[in-house]
Amino acid sequence: MRILLASSEVHPYSKTGGLADMVACLGKALNRLGHDITILTPLHRGIADAYRDLKRVTPDLMIPLGHRRVPAELWSRQVAVGERVLFVGQPEYFDRPALYTQNGSDYPDNAERFVFFSKAVAAVALAEVPGFDVVHVHDWQTALVPMLMKHERERAGRGNGTRTCMTIHNLAYQGVFPATAFGLTGLPPGWFNLDTVEFYGHFSALKAGITAADLITTVSPRYAREITTQEFGCGLDGLLRCRQSVLHGILNGVDYEEWTTSRNPYLAADYGLEHLEGKTANKLALQKELGLEIAPDQPLFGSVTRLVEQKGVDLMLGALEEMIDDRMQFALLGSGDPGYEQQFKDLTARYPGKVAVRIGYDNRLAHRIEAASDFYLMPSRFEPCGLNQLYSLRYGAIPIVRAVGGLDDSVVDINESEARANGIKFCEPTVAALAHGIRKALALHEVPELMSHYRHNGMSADFSCQGTAQHYLKLYTPSTRLSKI
Repeated sequence: MRILLASSEVHPYSKTGGLADMVACLGKALNRLGHDITILTPLHRGIADAYRDLKRVTPDLMIPLGHRRVPAELWSRQVAVGERVLFVGQPEYFDRPALYTQNGSDYPDNAERFVFFSKAVAAVALAEVPGFDVVHVHDWQTALVPMLMKHERERAGRGNGTRTCMTIHNLAYQGVFPATAFGLTGLPPGWFNLDTVEFYGHFSALKAGITAADLITTVSPRYAREITTQEFGCGLDGLLRCRQSVLHGILNGVDYEEWTTSRNPYLAADYGLEHLEGKTANKLALQKELGLEIAPDQPLFGSVTRLVEQKGVDLMLGALEEMIDDRMQFALLGSGDPGYEQQFKDLTARYPGKVAVRIGYDNRLAHRIEAASDFYLMPSRFEPCGLNQLYSLRYGAIPIVRAVGGLDDSVVDINESEARANGIKFCEPTVAALAHGIRKALALHEVPELMSHYRHNGMSADFSCQGTAQHYLKLYTPSTRLSKI
């Protein structure tokens, strides 16, 4: 198959979260299964400087955008045989210090930026010879592509030779803009209606994709069910129920070549199931690096997260206030809401040697926290998939999670199966429930044989992207369908 993946961010070129990891991992896995892969993403600031092997593709595309025509440069990088990355360059839109926001607020022209990018994706998809079998787009930033392709084929009187697939990574982010932004798309004015893109009088890019894509996926089976309910549907549950026949949940996978505990340049020591002493060495190295008390026998809780309400950060703060006096340590890497950032800084000031916080994102430190931690806190209010709990399982950091979305699909509590237990779950989004989970972890830490059992289950589990890619290939093929879960 010839497959086009389109995303506003792709690791290692650009990243704000799990979207970048998933698209890169899926592209690599599909290519290794023998398919021709093109990944299309913006040429964000710094990429051209970091990757000098980019080659200019000529001629430029001219993208109609409202009353303007805006040039789109194309740059190509060959990653492997049969796998390339195409970058859409337009300095006015993408040569910026951050991908989506500045000083905590969205760029005011995000509608224009990502309508432009979506139109560039559609132009490449329609012009490529030989054509693509599948165009797979991700999240609201590219969700307009299926509708643009559908319109162009209808206008040109061509058949539907390319299937479109859209993955919803987080339904809470929908790309909702004033109705006037619809004029940028060039779609017929009559297409702005409740059955297509209108969302409470506004233009919703994500709704366009849900309406027009041949296939819709989310990043875990449970989340696929959750978003058809009023609680998790973010106002689109009715539409998703109508399209439930093409809605599938496929759990994200992990690139174990990067997330590995052996020969990992970010870690202080190698370790694995048969030699866990290296995990203790990583804990000692992190304690020294972050200024925590050097205490190999003290349970260390870690978290690498965006500091936003979705991630249950307020629950984490409340539970730590209640529990940190116990014999435990906590290390956090994250950024987000300035109020949450300050509260974690305050916690560090009040508990030096027990709490360490680093504001920002540092991929190397993320690996080191996972490797050093005994337990990993992930108390999300909702979580479409989550990747950090999957990293934690492989790194022997026992996850403590709320039983939602992909967390529920990947973590097994001892109450569900003693034989397969690999983590601790709680149900209610409350400080008390998370604090109870931490108490269970502290009790677990006192039973080395049980700790080893949990770690063995987690570290031997296979959440590789190869399995994810195989699920997608079944879905891409018109003659097959995944069974509903």
